[in-house]
Amino acid sequence: MTSLIGVSRDDIMAALDQVQDPELHASIVRLGMIKELSLENGHVRVKVELTTPACPLKETIEADIRAAVEPLPGVTGVSLEWGANVRASSPKEGQKPIDGVRNIIAVASNKGGVGKSTVAANLAVALAQSGASVGLLDADITGPNLPTMFGFANGMQAGSSDGLRPVEKFGVRVVSMGFLLPRGTPVVWRGPMIGSAVRQLLHDVPWGELDYLIIDLPPGTSDASMSMAQEAPITGAVIVSTPQDVSLEDAMKAVAMFEKLDIPVFGMVENMSYFIAPDTGKQYDIFGHGGAAKAADELGIDFLGEIPIEPAVREGADNGIPVVYGAPESTSAAAIARIARNVAARISVLQRMGV
Repeated sequence: MTSLIGVSRDDIMAALDQVQDPELHASIVRLGMIKELSLENGHVRVKVELTTPACPLKETIEADIRAAVEPLPGVTGVSLEWGANVRASSPKEGQKPIDGVRNIIAVASNKGGVGKSTVAANLAVALAQSGASVGLLDADITGPNLPTMFGFANGMQAGSSDGLRPVEKFGVRVVSMGFLLPRGTPVVWRGPMIGSAVRQLLHDVPWGELDYLIIDLPPGTSDASMSMAQEAPITGAVIVSTPQDVSLEDAMKAVAMFEKLDIPVFGMVENMSYFIAPDTGKQYDIFGHGGAAKAADELGIDFLGEIPIEPAVREGADNGIPVVYGAPESTSAAAIARIARNVAARISVLQRMGV
Protein backbone atom coordinates (compact mmCIF):
# COMPACT_ATOMS: atom_id res chain seq x y z
CA MET A 1 0.00 0.00 0.00
CA THR A 2 1.53 3.32 -1.07
CA SER A 3 -0.97 5.91 0.18
CA LEU A 4 -3.49 6.47 2.98
CA ILE A 5 -6.49 8.67 3.57
CA GLY A 6 -5.12 12.06 4.59
CA VAL A 7 -1.50 11.32 3.76
CA SER A 8 0.46 10.32 0.68
CA ARG A 9 4.01 9.40 -0.17
CA ASP A 10 4.46 12.89 -1.61
CA ASP A 11 3.27 14.43 1.67
CA ILE A 12 5.84 12.43 3.62
CA MET A 13 8.67 13.18 1.21
CA ALA A 14 7.80 16.86 1.39
CA ALA A 15 7.97 16.69 5.19
CA LEU A 16 11.29 14.84 5.06
CA ASP A 17 12.63 17.43 2.64
CA GLN A 18 12.42 19.95 5.49
CA VAL A 19 14.77 17.84 7.65
CA GLN A 20 18.41 18.88 7.32
CA ASP A 21 21.59 17.00 8.07
CA PRO A 22 22.97 19.09 10.97
CA GLU A 23 26.57 18.81 9.73
CA LEU A 24 25.96 19.26 6.03
CA HIS A 25 23.13 21.83 6.33
CA ALA A 26 21.21 20.32 3.45
CA SER A 27 17.97 18.38 3.08
CA ILE A 28 18.30 14.67 3.81
CA VAL A 29 16.10 14.04 0.75
CA ARG A 30 18.34 16.07 -1.56
CA LEU A 31 21.41 14.41 -0.08
CA GLY A 32 19.97 11.03 -1.09
CA MET A 33 19.81 9.78 2.49
CA ILE A 34 16.24 8.41 2.19
CA LYS A 35 16.68 4.98 0.67
CA GLU A 36 13.27 3.39 1.31
CA LEU A 37 9.83 4.67 2.26
CA SER A 38 6.71 2.58 2.80
CA LEU A 39 3.21 3.22 4.18
CA GLU A 40 0.91 0.60 5.64
CA ASN A 41 -2.17 1.09 7.82
CA GLY A 42 -1.02 4.52 8.89
CA HIS A 43 2.48 3.37 9.77
CA VAL A 44 5.43 4.99 8.03
CA ARG A 45 8.68 3.09 7.61
CA VAL A 46 11.77 5.00 6.53
CA LYS A 47 15.25 3.69 5.80
CA VAL A 48 17.91 6.36 6.25
CA GLU A 49 21.45 5.95 4.91
CA LEU A 50 24.05 7.84 6.93
CA THR A 51 27.44 8.86 5.60
CA THR A 52 29.15 6.95 8.41
CA PRO A 53 28.05 4.36 10.99
CA ALA A 54 29.80 6.59 13.56
CA CYS A 55 27.48 9.53 12.85
CA PRO A 56 27.50 11.76 15.97
CA LEU A 57 24.12 13.32 15.16
CA LYS A 58 22.04 10.22 14.47
CA GLU A 59 19.74 10.92 17.43
CA THR A 60 19.22 14.50 16.26
CA ILE A 61 18.31 13.34 12.75
CA GLU A 62 15.89 10.77 14.17
CA ALA A 63 14.20 13.35 16.38
CA ASP A 64 13.87 15.76 13.45
CA ILE A 65 12.37 13.07 11.20
CA ARG A 66 9.80 12.12 13.83
CA ALA A 67 8.95 15.77 14.45
CA ALA A 68 8.36 16.28 10.72
CA VAL A 69 6.39 13.10 9.93
CA GLU A 70 4.42 12.14 13.06
CA PRO A 71 2.11 15.21 13.02
CA LEU A 72 0.92 14.53 9.46
CA PRO A 73 -2.81 13.67 9.31
CA GLY A 74 -3.30 9.92 8.92
CA VAL A 75 0.12 8.92 10.31
CA THR A 76 -0.20 6.58 13.30
CA GLY A 77 3.46 5.70 13.79
CA VAL A 78 6.98 6.03 12.41
CA SER A 79 9.67 3.33 12.27
CA LEU A 80 13.24 4.10 11.25
CA GLU A 81 15.84 1.75 9.84
CA TRP A 82 19.44 2.86 9.59
CA GLY A 83 22.20 2.07 7.16
CA ALA A 84 25.54 3.65 6.33
CA ASN A 85 27.57 4.12 3.18
CA VAL A 86 31.07 5.44 3.76
CA ARG A 87 32.22 7.14 0.60
CA ALA A 88 35.75 6.85 -0.72
CA SER A 89 38.00 9.89 -0.74
CA SER A 90 39.71 10.77 -4.01
CA PRO A 91 43.52 10.58 -4.04
CA LYS A 92 45.47 13.60 -5.17
CA GLU A 93 47.05 13.65 -8.61
CA GLY A 94 50.06 11.36 -8.74
CA GLN A 95 49.03 9.34 -5.66
CA LYS A 96 48.17 5.68 -5.98
CA PRO A 97 44.99 4.61 -4.16
CA ILE A 98 45.15 1.67 -1.78
CA ASP A 99 42.95 -1.17 -3.03
CA GLY A 100 39.75 -1.40 -1.02
CA VAL A 101 40.57 1.48 1.36
CA ARG A 102 38.02 4.30 1.25
CA ASN A 103 39.56 6.77 3.70
CA ILE A 104 42.91 7.21 5.45
CA ILE A 105 43.22 9.00 8.78
CA ALA A 106 46.72 9.98 9.90
CA VAL A 107 47.23 10.33 13.66
CA ALA A 108 50.22 12.54 14.28
CA SER A 109 52.17 14.65 16.72
CA ASN A 110 55.42 16.52 16.42
CA LYS A 111 56.60 15.29 19.80
CA GLY A 112 56.95 11.87 21.40
CA GLY A 113 55.36 10.93 24.70
CA VAL A 114 51.99 12.59 24.18
CA GLY A 115 50.04 9.32 23.84
CA LYS A 116 49.62 9.42 20.06
CA SER A 117 49.77 5.65 19.59
CA THR A 118 47.30 5.12 22.43
CA VAL A 119 44.91 7.56 20.78
CA ALA A 120 45.38 5.89 17.37
CA ALA A 121 44.73 2.40 18.76
CA ASN A 122 41.60 3.44 20.63
CA LEU A 123 40.32 5.58 17.78
CA ALA A 124 40.51 2.54 15.49
CA VAL A 125 38.65 0.30 17.95
CA ALA A 126 36.01 2.97 18.61
CA LEU A 127 35.29 3.32 14.87
CA ALA A 128 35.07 -0.47 14.56
CA GLN A 129 32.61 -0.57 17.47
CA SER A 130 30.39 1.85 15.57
CA GLY A 131 30.06 -0.69 12.76
CA ALA A 132 32.76 0.55 10.38
CA SER A 133 35.39 -1.67 8.78
CA VAL A 134 38.72 -0.44 10.12
CA GLY A 135 42.43 -1.07 9.64
CA LEU A 136 45.34 0.22 11.70
CA LEU A 137 48.85 0.67 10.31
CA ASP A 138 51.78 1.13 12.67
CA ALA A 139 53.95 3.46 10.59
CA ASP A 140 56.55 3.89 13.33
CA ILE A 141 58.89 1.56 11.47
CA THR A 142 61.86 2.04 13.77
CA GLY A 143 59.91 1.88 17.04
CA PRO A 144 56.60 0.01 16.65
CA ASN A 145 54.39 -0.05 19.75
CA LEU A 146 51.01 -1.22 18.49
CA PRO A 147 51.75 -4.96 18.86
CA THR A 148 52.06 -4.44 22.62
CA MET A 149 48.91 -2.31 22.76
CA PHE A 150 46.92 -5.05 21.01
CA GLY A 151 48.49 -7.97 22.84
CA PHE A 152 50.33 -9.35 19.80
CA ALA A 153 53.66 -11.13 20.09
CA ASN A 154 56.56 -9.28 18.49
CA GLY A 155 57.99 -11.28 15.61
CA MET A 156 54.80 -13.31 15.22
CA GLN A 157 55.11 -13.24 11.41
CA ALA A 158 58.91 -13.49 11.21
CA GLY A 159 60.00 -16.00 8.58
CA SER A 160 56.55 -16.15 7.00
CA SER A 161 56.59 -16.66 3.24
CA ASP A 162 53.39 -14.58 3.01
CA GLY A 163 55.05 -11.39 4.22
CA LEU A 164 53.23 -8.88 6.39
CA ARG A 165 49.49 -9.39 6.58
CA PRO A 166 46.76 -7.92 8.75
CA VAL A 167 45.82 -9.62 12.00
CA GLU A 168 42.35 -8.82 13.28
CA LYS A 169 41.59 -8.11 16.93
CA PHE A 170 38.86 -6.05 18.60
CA GLY A 171 37.34 -5.65 15.13
CA VAL A 172 40.45 -3.93 13.73
CA ARG A 173 42.87 -5.28 11.10
CA VAL A 174 46.34 -4.39 12.39
CA VAL A 175 49.69 -4.34 10.57
CA SER A 176 53.03 -3.45 12.17
CA MET A 177 56.70 -3.95 11.41
CA GLY A 178 56.79 -5.33 14.92
CA PHE A 179 55.14 -8.46 13.54
CA LEU A 180 58.44 -9.25 11.79
CA LEU A 181 60.86 -8.25 14.56
CA PRO A 182 61.57 -10.02 17.85
CA ARG A 183 61.10 -7.78 20.87
CA GLY A 184 63.98 -5.34 21.33
CA THR A 185 65.35 -5.69 17.80
CA PRO A 186 66.47 -2.27 16.50
CA VAL A 187 65.66 -1.03 13.00
CA VAL A 188 68.42 1.24 11.69
CA TRP A 189 67.00 1.93 8.24
CA ARG A 190 67.22 5.36 6.65
CA GLY A 191 66.02 7.25 3.58
CA PRO A 192 65.37 4.94 0.59
CA MET A 193 64.88 1.84 2.76
CA ILE A 194 62.22 3.63 4.81
CA GLY A 195 60.50 4.84 1.64
CA SER A 196 60.45 1.33 0.20
CA ALA A 197 59.02 -0.08 3.44
CA VAL A 198 56.29 2.57 3.46
CA ARG A 199 55.22 1.67 -0.09
CA GLN A 200 55.09 -2.02 0.81
CA LEU A 201 53.04 -1.38 3.95
CA LEU A 202 50.53 0.62 1.96
CA HIS A 203 50.24 -1.28 -1.30
CA ASP A 204 51.52 -4.84 -0.77
CA VAL A 205 49.50 -5.63 2.36
CA PRO A 206 46.12 -7.30 1.62
CA TRP A 207 43.96 -4.84 3.59
CA GLY A 208 40.64 -5.91 2.13
CA GLU A 209 37.65 -3.57 2.13
CA LEU A 210 38.05 -0.80 4.71
CA ASP A 211 35.95 2.26 5.49
CA TYR A 212 38.86 3.75 7.45
CA LEU A 213 42.57 3.01 7.63
CA ILE A 214 44.17 4.67 10.66
CA ILE A 215 47.89 5.37 10.26
CA ASP A 216 49.85 5.86 13.47
CA LEU A 217 52.67 8.10 12.27
CA PRO A 218 55.97 8.33 14.14
CA PRO A 219 56.48 11.62 15.98
CA GLY A 220 58.12 14.53 14.22
CA THR A 221 59.13 14.80 10.58
CA SER A 222 61.19 11.64 10.23
CA ASP A 223 61.78 9.85 6.92
CA ALA A 224 58.88 7.51 7.71
CA SER A 225 56.49 10.37 8.52
CA MET A 226 57.31 12.33 5.39
CA SER A 227 57.29 9.26 3.13
CA MET A 228 53.93 8.16 4.50
CA ALA A 229 52.42 11.65 4.23
CA GLN A 230 53.57 11.95 0.61
CA GLU A 231 52.89 8.37 -0.52
CA ALA A 232 49.55 7.67 1.15
CA PRO A 233 46.37 9.32 -0.17
CA ILE A 234 45.56 10.66 3.29
CA THR A 235 42.01 11.95 3.75
CA GLY A 236 42.96 14.05 6.77
CA ALA A 237 44.99 14.19 9.97
CA VAL A 238 44.29 14.16 13.70
CA ILE A 239 46.88 16.01 15.80
CA VAL A 240 47.51 14.78 19.36
CA SER A 241 48.95 17.04 22.05
CA THR A 242 49.07 17.44 25.80
CA PRO A 243 48.10 20.77 27.42
CA GLN A 244 51.73 21.79 28.00
CA ASP A 245 53.02 24.79 26.06
CA VAL A 246 56.04 22.89 24.72
CA SER A 247 53.80 20.11 23.40
CA LEU A 248 51.38 22.60 21.88
CA GLU A 249 54.21 24.37 20.07
CA ASP A 250 55.19 21.07 18.46
CA ALA A 251 51.56 20.26 17.65
CA MET A 252 51.23 23.56 15.82
CA LYS A 253 54.30 22.63 13.77
CA ALA A 254 52.58 19.34 12.85
CA VAL A 255 49.53 21.27 11.68
CA ALA A 256 51.78 23.49 9.54
CA MET A 257 53.44 20.42 8.01
CA PHE A 258 50.14 18.92 6.88
CA GLU A 259 48.97 22.25 5.52
CA LYS A 260 52.15 22.49 3.42
CA LEU A 261 51.43 19.00 2.10
CA ASP A 262 47.84 20.05 1.29
CA ILE A 263 46.41 17.47 3.70
CA PRO A 264 43.31 18.58 5.64
CA VAL A 265 43.63 18.63 9.42
CA PHE A 266 40.46 17.29 11.07
CA GLY A 267 41.39 18.85 14.37
CA MET A 268 43.33 18.54 17.60
CA VAL A 269 42.98 16.16 20.55
CA GLU A 270 44.15 17.10 24.03
CA ASN A 271 45.46 13.97 25.74
CA MET A 272 46.29 13.79 29.46
CA SER A 273 43.95 16.73 29.83
CA TYR A 274 43.24 16.38 33.55
CA PHE A 275 43.19 13.88 36.39
CA ILE A 276 40.22 13.09 38.64
CA ALA A 277 41.29 11.73 42.02
CA PRO A 278 39.30 8.51 42.54
CA ASP A 279 39.09 9.00 46.32
CA THR A 280 37.93 12.64 46.36
CA GLY A 281 36.63 13.32 42.87
CA LYS A 282 38.76 16.46 42.74
CA GLN A 283 40.16 17.50 39.35
CA TYR A 284 43.88 18.15 39.02
CA ASP A 285 45.28 19.82 35.90
CA ILE A 286 48.67 18.17 36.10
CA PHE A 287 49.92 19.40 32.73
CA GLY A 288 47.60 22.37 32.52
CA HIS A 289 44.19 22.22 30.85
CA GLY A 290 42.51 23.62 27.75
CA GLY A 291 45.66 24.53 25.87
CA ALA A 292 44.83 22.38 22.85
CA ALA A 293 41.36 23.93 22.52
CA LYS A 294 42.91 27.39 22.59
CA ALA A 295 45.60 26.41 20.08
CA ALA A 296 43.02 24.87 17.75
CA ASP A 297 40.99 28.07 17.89
CA GLU A 298 44.07 30.16 17.06
CA LEU A 299 44.89 27.88 14.14
CA GLY A 300 41.33 27.88 12.82
CA ILE A 301 40.92 24.10 13.13
CA ASP A 302 38.44 22.01 15.11
CA PHE A 303 39.02 20.88 18.67
CA LEU A 304 38.00 17.22 18.64
CA GLY A 305 37.98 16.56 22.37
CA GLU A 306 39.98 15.96 25.52
CA ILE A 307 41.04 12.67 27.14
CA PRO A 308 41.79 12.58 30.87
CA ILE A 309 44.62 10.83 32.67
CA GLU A 310 43.07 7.59 33.85
CA PRO A 311 44.71 4.39 35.11
CA ALA A 312 42.50 2.29 32.83
CA VAL A 313 44.17 3.83 29.76
CA ARG A 314 47.68 2.89 30.88
CA GLU A 315 46.58 -0.54 32.07
CA GLY A 316 44.84 -1.24 28.78
CA ALA A 317 47.91 -0.27 26.75
CA ASP A 318 50.19 -2.42 28.90
CA ASN A 319 47.82 -5.40 28.89
CA GLY A 320 47.06 -5.29 25.17
CA ILE A 321 43.39 -4.31 25.59
CA PRO A 322 42.50 -0.76 24.39
CA VAL A 323 40.47 1.13 26.99
CA VAL A 324 37.43 1.58 24.72
CA TYR A 325 37.14 -2.22 24.64
CA GLY A 326 38.41 -3.17 28.10
CA ALA A 327 36.79 -0.38 30.12
CA PRO A 328 33.97 1.06 27.97
CA GLU A 329 32.33 2.65 31.02
CA SER A 330 35.40 4.79 31.76
CA THR A 331 35.54 8.54 31.18
CA SER A 332 38.41 8.07 28.73
CA ALA A 333 36.52 5.51 26.64
CA ALA A 334 33.52 7.82 26.37
CA ALA A 335 35.79 10.72 25.37
CA ILE A 336 37.52 8.68 22.67
CA ALA A 337 34.19 7.44 21.30
CA ARG A 338 33.06 11.07 20.93
CA ILE A 339 36.33 11.94 19.19
CA ALA A 340 35.85 9.02 16.78
CA ARG A 341 32.36 10.24 15.91
CA ASN A 342 33.68 13.77 15.39
CA VAL A 343 36.42 12.55 13.04
CA ALA A 344 33.96 10.46 11.03
CA ALA A 345 31.68 13.50 10.74
CA ARG A 346 34.55 15.67 9.46
CA ILE A 347 35.28 13.12 6.74
CA SER A 348 31.63 13.11 5.66
CA VAL A 349 31.57 16.90 5.47
CA LEU A 350 34.79 17.03 3.41
CA GLN A 351 33.44 14.48 0.95
CA ARG A 352 30.12 16.26 0.51
CA MET A 353 32.02 19.51 -0.07
CA GLY A 354 34.07 17.76 -2.73
CA VAL A 355 37.39 18.34 -0.95
